[in-house]
Amino acid sequence: MDQYFDALLHVKTSGGQKGFSSSVHYYRYEPTPYEGLAALFEQYHLKDSDRVVDFGCGKGRLLFYIHHLFAATVVGVEIDKSLYQDAVQNRDRYAKRRGIRKEEIEIHHCAAQDYEIHPLDNRFYFFNPFSIQVFKHTIANILRSYEKDPREIEIILYYGSTDYTYFLENNTPFQIKKEIIIPELFEKNTYERFMVYQLG
Repeated sequence: MDQYFDALLHVKTSGGQKGFSSSVHYYRYEPTPYEGLAALFEQYHLKDSDRVVDFGCGKGRLLFYIHHLFAATVVGVEIDKSLYQDAVQNRDRYAKRRGIRKEEIEIHHCAAQDYEIHPLDNRFYFFNPFSIQVFKHTIANILRSYEKDPREIEIILYYGSTDYTYFLENNTPFQIKKEIIIPELFEKNTYERFMVYQLG
C-alpha cells in the first residue's frame, strides 16, 4: 500500500529516519500507515477551507494525502533538518502535478512549540511526535490563538499516549468528539486508533 500511494502522489514518504533526534523530547520519525489514513478519512471529513497542521510531519505523508483528498491547505512542522528537506522535495514533486500551488502546502523547519499558530489553523494532527512537555506547550499556543481568534478547532491524535489524552481531557477545554479505530490493526494493538477532540 505504501508504494501504491507514494507513486499515486509522486512522493517518497516510506522508510525511517536517518540517525536519531538531537533532543530527548522529540521521537523518531514514523509515518502514519496509509491504511490508517484510509480508515480515518472514511469517517472524518475536511473542507477545502480547513487549514490542517501536522506537528512532526516528517516527510509529509499526511500533508499530501489530505491535500489530494480534500484540497485543504496543509501545514507541516518538522524540527529535523533532513526530514524537513525530504518533505520539501516531496512537495516539489507533488506540486508538479497540474493545478497544484505550493502555497497550499506550507512546510516549516522549527520546533513544534516555536511554530506561530495562524489564525486560520483549525485542525491539528499529532502522531505521538514528542514528549508531554512539548505537547503541553504546543496546546497552550493553540489555546492562546483560540482566545485571540475564536473558531472551531479540532485535534486529531493517532496512537495517542495516555499522557496526551489525560492532559487534554483533564487540563484543557477540549472534549472528545470521536474515536476511530483501524480495523486491521486495532485487534492486535489498542493504540491503533484516532482520537478527535473538539474546542469551540
